[in-house]
Amino acid sequence: VKKYDVLIIGGGPGGYVAAIRSSQLGKKTALVEA
Repeated sequence: VKKYDVLIIGGGPGGYVAAIRSSQLGKKTALVEA
């Protein structure tokens, strides 16, 4: 089982920005796009 600090659901413009920023802040981030 993989563990993440942040899970972002939706890969639209806001989702991508949130994922990039979360990663820059040192969080283990997963982005789920349906």
